[in-house]
Amino acid sequence: MPEPLPRLTQPLPLLYERIVRQALEEDLGRAGDITTDAIVPSGASAKGSVVARTPGRIAGLEIALSAFRQLDPAISFEVRAADGSDATAGEVLALLEGQARALLTAERTALNLLGRLCGIATTTRDVVAAVTPYGARVVCTRKTTPGLRAIEKYAVRAGGGSNHRFGLDDAVLIKDNHRILAGSLTEAVRRVRACVGHMVKIEAEVDTLVQLEEALSLAVDSILLDNMSLQDLARGVLMAKGKAITEASGGITPDTAAAVAATGVDLLSIGWITHSAPSLDVSFDLFL
Repeated sequence: MPEPLPRLTQPLPLLYERIVRQALEEDLGRAGDITTDAIVPSGASAKGSVVARTPGRIAGLEIALSAFRQLDPAISFEVRAADGSDATAGEVLALLEGQARALLTAERTALNLLGRLCGIATTTRDVVAAVTPYGARVVCTRKTTPGLRAIEKYAVRAGGGSNHRFGLDDAVLIKDNHRILAGSLTEAVRRVRACVGHMVKIEAEVDTLVQLEEALSLAVDSILLDNMSLQDLARGVLMAKGKAITEASGGITPDTAAAVAATGVDLLSIGWITHSAPSLDVSFDLFL
């Protein structure tokens, strides 16, 4: 089995088992899988394979396979593709053997999760490749599917990207509306520093170079350059050099990422990789 990406750590089952269970419950409804239960004897066993129909980066295979395990704890797996590795079209990702009913009933839930996570990882991989020559890193955002944030952010890591905030509680990001309600960025930063601990990082969002000057005078840890032109981004990077980490944000897509990275920003914050990445086409095939 191919080696995973360096430092790619699988999420703890605690972080995804409830997600998988809820997805199964949604599919099973009130009466269960009435088609499979009518056709397949309760004691029947079967074998099957999970296959990548199109090439892409693998992410969430263990998460997806847990859907089968929740319906048949005795099911056996042979995982053939590591998360963080690249699969070719037609490649077998895993072999399964267990109760036939469990295999058929969990199939769609498993494939939905796997296709979604592999799609995010594949898109992230491609964007990372485009910006790496410029020394920039790709980070995700909180624009994730409700309830799936932990595993979608894991898929970003499997694609070679990095994670921004997981939620509102792990770092400070002062956005334009915070600034408006506080009266100024300076006042917003003052209030934050009076409330949060010394371990909490502070990032300020700015829309103009004038706002950037104010943010730099406040010695924040990082600055989000939001919806700026490429010319202003390049100027902003020079202004902030050696003073704060720079992060570009606002409508960045795989097609525009390289041009943004060429401005010299440290980070590209891209919601596209989680909210618009197309799912990878994966299938589950039974065999006798």
